[in-house]
Amino acid sequence: MNETVETLPSHRTIRKFENKPVPEDLMHTLFEVAMRTATSRATQNASIIRVKDQAKRQRLAEIGDQPYQAKAPEYLVFIADCARAAAVLQDLGHDPATAGSLDYFREGFTDAVLMCQNVASAAESLGLGTTMLGSILNQPAETIAVLNLPQYTFPVLGLVLGYPNQSPELKPRIPQDLRVMTDTYQAPVSWIDALAPYDQEMHRYYDLRSTNQREDTFTNQIVKKMGEFSHKDSLLTAALAAQGFHLG
Repeated sequence: MNETVETLPSHRTIRKFENKPVPEDLMHTLFEVAMRTATSRATQNASIIRVKDQAKRQRLAEIGDQPYQAKAPEYLVFIADCARAAAVLQDLGHDPATAGSLDYFREGFTDAVLMCQNVASAAESLGLGTTMLGSILNQPAETIAVLNLPQYTFPVLGLVLGYPNQSPELKPRIPQDLRVMTDTYQAPVSWIDALAPYDQEMHRYYDLRSTNQREDTFTNQIVKKMGEFSHKDSLLTAALAAQGFHLG
């Protein structure tokens, strides 16, 4: 089997890293992977903040409520970056506020996500471990302040990486027949019934894994997480508006 196809389905979240740096030439390779990632209309409206300052790392870890983040050898934040386009528009006599449109933000957001996934996949193929961090948006305004992000930019995902110092179990996934559809959206008569076998698999996973064992299921996590994060809508909307993005 192709090495790439072997690596991608073996993805595991790594939260413990060896205490050694990632070589600079390897980081250069990963950044080049990011630069060559597919981009909407060739606008390249995404950039990377490489966070080296320990105080900034510590604050981001507090925002994410995950102390291990601050200890990772590399901490990257992928941002939607329409500030470059805004500057070009202004310098050429056009309205820079155009860069705050929904379409420009969508391009920057999707470009940032694609870059993050490509870098993570490339890193794992080279023997590194990674964790993606949606938690940087727990307090979006705080993350923006920590990174001194200008107007028309927005943090999308964080990524910590380094040489892994753990080998966690592979987490089960919803099977293909419930997520791959033909021609139109296809829903079962009852999602609860359709997900019952997966709930059982996840229950075994949580019960038997080597760390953080608990009684839990996938559907229970859906209910819990929707309740936890629904309050973030107002924080995100306010932070986006403050950065010059008008999505309404």
